[in-house]
Amino acid sequence: MAISKEIINRLIKTIQNLYLSDDIPWMIGYSGGKDSTAALQLVWIAMEGLPERQRVKPIHIMNTDTLVESPVVSKWVEKSLDSMRKAAKEKKLPFVPEKLIPEYNNTFWVNLIGRGYPFPRMKYRWCTDRLKIQPVNNFIKNKIAEHGEVILVLGTRKAESSRRNQTMTNLEKKRVRELLSPNPTLANELVFSPLEAWTDDDVWAFLMQYKNPWGYSNMELLTMYKGATADNECPIMVDKDLPSCGKSRFGCWVCTMVEKDKSMEAMIANDDEKEWMTQLLEFRNEFGNEEGDRDRRSFRRMHGNLQGNYRKLFHGPYKKEVREQWLRRLLEIQKNINETGPEEFQNLELIRIQELREIRKIWVLEKHEFDDAVPRIYFEVTGKEFEDPDWICAEGFAKEEWDILKKVCSDLYGDEELAFEMMYSLIDVESNAAGMNQRKGIIEELEKVIAKTFYKNEDDATQYYMEKVCRKKEYGGKYNEKFLDYGNQMPEETDEESEE
Repeated sequence: MAISKEIINRLIKTIQNLYLSDDIPWMIGYSGGKDSTAALQLVWIAMEGLPERQRVKPIHIMNTDTLVESPVVSKWVEKSLDSMRKAAKEKKLPFVPEKLIPEYNNTFWVNLIGRGYPFPRMKYRWCTDRLKIQPVNNFIKNKIAEHGEVILVLGTRKAESSRRNQTMTNLEKKRVRELLSPNPTLANELVFSPLEAWTDDDVWAFLMQYKNPWGYSNMELLTMYKGATADNECPIMVDKDLPSCGKSRFGCWVCTMVEKDKSMEAMIANDDEKEWMTQLLEFRNEFGNEEGDRDRRSFRRMHGNLQGNYRKLFHGPYKKEVREQWLRRLLEIQKNINETGPEEFQNLELIRIQELREIRKIWVLEKHEFDDAVPRIYFEVTGKEFEDPDWICAEGFAKEEWDILKKVCSDLYGDEELAFEMMYSLIDVESNAAGMNQRKGIIEELEKVIAKTFYKNEDDATQYYMEKVCRKKEYGGKYNEKFLDYGNQMPEETDEESEE
């Protein structure tokens, strides 16, 4: 049944009663998309309908910025949150907009370019938890610790997908109070989904018929959705067989979980003023290209050990030259957008300075790359000195020594693929433990370096691993049976196999 003014009024009354029924603080997830906008708008209208003396319970509006959101959508959300703050203050409403971001040592670029994680894919989806779930859960846990319990308001709907329908139906059966479902992953958190029975057309009808209460334009939101569909059409309650912009999804511009970013492609195709985003799309397609991706990565896992199946090794983190190339490319795109893109994006940061500092730490302190490439790449691209006030400069070894060592290893051991990595890692470990009070455990650290770099090349490492597996089998130990299988399949990587 299509929504009507009567249904909306009943729902608003329900929201008011639920809000007044206890002292548990509310939280609303807001992405800037149509569903979260509709849910927030309903709650906002409900709060405006209450006397000021009853608006005492805080309602936190949570927006999770992954730091790699589509720039157009991110700018939209940023302006929307500013409007909410202003309107809530003027109307004395209990809304508190909150912008949540992932920890800077765990962002998309720090993991992809810094640690060298393979780009996210179906069997290795490392991004969602780090960029979206953890920031929200950490915020909610703090509020639960403060208040004992929270109510999370979401714009989720059963009509979104069969899987979402099944999940929401199962949680309905576990409701502890009318309309409130438990969160299966967080204790003391109850979920309220006011739009659970709505269709796409219901959402758009509501947004078009009810003026946005915090002074933003729902028509602009509709236009943005229209621009993100290939046919530039967005029919509302016309014909269920026609394409609907409700199928459009906005998200991270770096997303490699889909073969093509049709939303960004459509935005560019439908609007000449968004042509500047083409370079983002091209870069995303470059690092997210499955073809040849194994060649860009080390044949060892994240910590240097070997694993595999079908007589092939799993490939792990991206090689040094690939990580450096991508960092340079990202900074070049950022500079180009700042200088030649629309005025409102002249300060756009595709990668933050805090992320660059974390990448520097990982490359120098964890990967032993003492040539310290981040400041050099940053200066070469931007013409600016790299600011890192907390960095303690290592003495003795830098780019000049790095280049000398690289040439010596190439001249003497040109056919040994890992000889240079072994040498610079051993030197860096020894250099960092130069003081007598830092010598504890140095032998173990040196042995670790040798243990993961003594292979001549991938063929040598594969043969070594094969013999190791065969010995375990021969002596009755537990061994990797799948590695001994023949087949033309590529190794089937999973989270555990690619990352430790």
